[in-house]
Amino acid sequence: MSQAPWSFRYEVTPADREAVRAIVESTGFFNAGEVAVAVELVDERLAKGTASGYYFVFAEREGRTLGYASYGPIAGTVASFDLYWIAVDASIQREGLGKRLMAESERLIAEAGGSRIYVETSTRDQYRPTRAFYERCGYRLEAVIEHFYAPGDGKAICVKVV
Repeated sequence: MSQAPWSFRYEVTPADREAVRAIVESTGFFNAGEVAVAVELVDERLAKGTASGYYFVFAEREGRTLGYASYGPIAGTVASFDLYWIAVDASIQREGLGKRLMAESERLIAEAGGSRIYVETSTRDQYRPTRAFYERCGYRLEAVIEHFYAPGDGKAICVKVV
């Protein structure tokens, strides 16, 4: 029996605060402060709407939100966007949802006039699969800032031209 297809939703609702928290926590990658930042982006969007500069794509199946991406234009640039978050619930990782969320985010960014997308992640070994995911999606390593997050934990900045 095949699974129901994924659908995308773009409007943010108050229930997304807990959905985002649950998704990000399920990955086991993020500390409490990072989880709080993910939820703060939802709060900003709820409070300010598009003026927040945060846009979301939620992936749902049978009424459950199990993945999402958040992106927005980079202030002071002509056509550059940040992909702030992309996360898929641990229970359904490796089913291709991350790639679908990435493709949908890229489509929306291009539609909004974006031509360069930047993603940032840690250089810690734990994030090797994350960096490999970005590479498989066509992103290239643009820069590394050593010891950015903590001693021994640098920031890897990747870019894709769309």
